[in-house]
Amino acid sequence: MSNQLDRLRILAGNLKADVENKINGFERKTKIITVASGKGGVGKTNFTLNLGIALGEFGKKVLILDADLGLANIDVLLGAAPKYNLSHVISGKRTIKDIIIKGPNDIDIIPGGSGVFELAQLPEEDLNTFFTQLAQIDNEYDFLLIDTGAGLNKSVLSFSLAADEVFIITIPEPTSLTDAYGLIKTINKHRYVGKIKLIVNRVTSREEGEITGKKIKIVVERFLENCDLQVLGFINDDRMVIEAVKKQEPFLTSYPNSMAASDLYHIAADILDITYEKKINKGLKDYFSRISSLLRG
Repeated sequence: MSNQLDRLRILAGNLKADVENKINGFERKTKIITVASGKGGVGKTNFTLNLGIALGEFGKKVLILDADLGLANIDVLLGAAPKYNLSHVISGKRTIKDIIIKGPNDIDIIPGGSGVFELAQLPEEDLNTFFTQLAQIDNEYDFLLIDTGAGLNKSVLSFSLAADEVFIITIPEPTSLTDAYGLIKTINKHRYVGKIKLIVNRVTSREEGEITGKKIKIVVERFLENCDLQVLGFINDDRMVIEAVKKQEPFLTSYPNSMAASDLYHIAADILDITYEKKINKGLKDYFSRISSLLRG
């Protein structure tokens, strides 16, 4: 097992160099962010999809890789049924560009399907071929968001170690916090050199979000060496999120004025280091009032 993990770490460490060397000398601009969680059911995929939409609304070009080992959760959230996925790329029947589908607000999505499992089993030569294809679309995007499976396996670890940043999603429950810490510990153990950031989902209040984040940060600082965990933010437990899932639509587009949407916009703004001011829909009365003012002017 140790040899397998070492191989994955070496391959992951070489990924960035491979990408940079295979785009004809141009400097890579795409930031790669892996989104992971210690356990399932914490809203990881929903977060990834809506974060991509938020970054897109801020003017960034976003590509999402659904790397959830064949579960195709992003497809479910969008009510989509892609004709092709990563397995067709691995088999040589399609290229990466062939399988990309359009998501809401002009974000692009690479459907994973069973191809993610196949990708984890590939010999090094074939894996390099895949990364070469990925490198060819590198400069076309500002962000590549990789939605991994829950828990910790070889696929999650390799995608995490290869990323510029890893976002860990948790909820304020003891088992989820324990699993999140375990994931952070494992990534740190493999000498990850990128940034690890924490998002606390489904909080009942701002105070709960801040306290939960501080608890994990204190434990990380106390027990893990050279691990600077950043608490990126929190998202309120919002029934509008559930309603959007039922409709198979992103909550950012279905309920843009919801608490969860506001929280997510703030997180996206922090990632971009910009200021976000919530847009408020003031209704028809305000609309016609402004029309009247313009006509009078």
